[in-house]
Amino acid sequence: MLRFIVRRALQLIPTLGGLSILLFAWLQRLPGGPEYALLPDDATEEQREALRRALGLDEPFTVQYLAFLRRIAQGDLGASLQTGRPVLTEFLTRFPATIELSVTAMLIAVSVGIPLGYLAARRRGSALDFAAVGGSLLGICTPVFFLAFILKAVFAETLGWLPSAFRLSPGLSRTDITGFVLLDAVMTREWDVVWDGFLHLILPGLALASIPLAVIVRMTRASVLEVLGEDYVRTADAKGLHRRTVRTRHVMRNAMLPVVTAVGLLTGSLFAGAVLTESVFAFPGIGSFVYSATQERDYPALTGFILLIATMYVFINLLVDISYSLLDPRVRAQ
Repeated sequence: MLRFIVRRALQLIPTLGGLSILLFAWLQRLPGGPEYALLPDDATEEQREALRRALGLDEPFTVQYLAFLRRIAQGDLGASLQTGRPVLTEFLTRFPATIELSVTAMLIAVSVGIPLGYLAARRRGSALDFAAVGGSLLGICTPVFFLAFILKAVFAETLGWLPSAFRLSPGLSRTDITGFVLLDAVMTREWDVVWDGFLHLILPGLALASIPLAVIVRMTRASVLEVLGEDYVRTADAKGLHRRTVRTRHVMRNAMLPVVTAVGLLTGSLFAGAVLTESVFAFPGIGSFVYSATQERDYPALTGFILLIATMYVFINLLVDISYSLLDPRVRAQ
């Protein structure tokens, strides 16, 4: 098992290296540049060129990229042009909000998607099966930002059942320990903050969970149908084993192998969906800051945030590989 983990971890090095090259090259080709964000609109070309020389932007691509790698190795991702604060500080400040939102969305997707997909497979051809398949297709086809606007318009602005923006209601004070609103509120027993923070997570969590939920339903249904047709399941039924034993030990254990992989990949993709969801609900997380950095051409913040998010995505895939190998020991032998 240790050899498998080390082998998978070593494979991350070229992946992250290639990612850094693609990211740096992409940002180099974007229109404008830091000189346009730092200088006023009426600045002359001579002033812009002087600033480019001061920032080292006139150097060859290789020289700039190696300097970029040196800064990353030292933990220096630069400073945000919007706030003037270090990019890493900005990321860590907004990271808890996005994690809370992503965990909420994934809990909704998994807790609803796996049981619904299993029931749809067990009752293949029923009204529940058609509803599950049709609903999953609708969830995949509906853009996240469009669903977010619909949920906000209906449940927040029209019905007034849920808050429409932010992590907490304005004026509500809380004790900040870790940056996670719900965790800090539980630790300090501020139950009004727990309830308010929970309400603020419902609408963005539902919007962000739409695509993962649809994928998990379809993946679980297809996987369970495939396992139900295997010889060992029919043999277990023929032996007269209890239905719960067959369902948990033979069907669900084997059907969950591809679902675990899908859940891991979807968890990483939630950070991309969070850009739109957080912007609609003014949720102060990583996604909303990336959106504002794009609008303001804050290239240091864009570079740092995208690189950190991509690194998290890669490590999530490593955890998926490890969990998959625990469920299916044959993977470790490959």
